[in-house]
Amino acid sequence: MYELFYYPNNASLAPHFVLEEIGAPFVLRLVDRKRNAQKDADYMRRNPMGRIPTLIDGDFVLFESAAICLHLADRHPDKGLAPPLGTPARGHLYQWLMFLTNTVQPDFMELYYPHQHTTDADGIAAVKASADARLDSAYAVIDASLSRGGPYLLGERVSVADLFLLMLVAWGGAQRNHPAKLAGVRRCVDLVAARPSVQRAIATEGIRLY
Repeated sequence: MYELFYYPNNASLAPHFVLEEIGAPFVLRLVDRKRNAQKDADYMRRNPMGRIPTLIDGDFVLFESAAICLHLADRHPDKGLAPPLGTPARGHLYQWLMFLTNTVQPDFMELYYPHQHTTDADGIAAVKASADARLDSAYAVIDASLSRGGPYLLGERVSVADLFLLMLVAWGGAQRNHPAKLAGVRRCVDLVAARPSVQRAIATEGIRLY
């Protein structure tokens, strides 16, 4: 049975979506960020950066949200959440998932936690403004691709990249321009959000997406 260490509406949300989607038995372990439990010694033995999420798969321990999503997709290939290895579609999955985790997600961290990205208190507003502008540019790239094809990032079939995208869009309330206002993005995330698996995760975490 899988164990997912999570906190509501954190980076554990995408792996939570994937666990619900694959239908394998799992349990959620709350890491209480209100008391900074992600920095507890016991948790940091599993996740040395003291971040959320962490996945336990038997004797195997894995951190980093995108890595967990890929691992689960590969462990359950029959669910079709990742194309076969070595195919062009698999390459596109890597492209979009890495774009989301390496380009979009770090800018959210700057937008939400600007004080961690400058030692100059007077520079916090500039850090936030710069991150917000980069998010606009990144989402424009995503929206253009979804508007040309879609409805999902890989075309006609949902993948872990779409579940990851939904998580990031759910964080868009702090942006000047919410990404859910983009037509291609909105069509994709609405379809993903309507999936029974995603609805179960939303209900369990007690959150509102957008």
